[in-house]
Amino acid sequence: MIESSLLMVVIMFVSGCLSYTLKRKHLLSMLLSLEFIVLSLFFMLIIYLMNYKFEYFFSMIFLTFSVCEGALGLSILVSMIRIHGNDYFQSLNIL
Repeated sequence: MIESSLLMVVIMFVSGCLSYTLKRKHLLSMLLSLEFIVLSLFFMLIIYLMNYKFEYFFSMIFLTFSVCEGALGLSILVSMIRIHGNDYFQSLNIL
């Protein structure tokens, strides 16, 4: 049971990394793939804690940090749309 769950988490992580590297046109698609990666890491953490019968307190800390990361990404997205009018990375002038 745990091996099949772990295989599913690894497939989720790899597909999230692939979508992050291949879909770099919009900031929103990159943020969604980052959230998918964080979700797969959260599942892996729960499986690890369940396997060794540890406490689930660290999972709440991980969820708190992932929510803060998501809110920061959305605020960057909103400020970028207000300044540039879209979320294309080609419209940014990094220099």
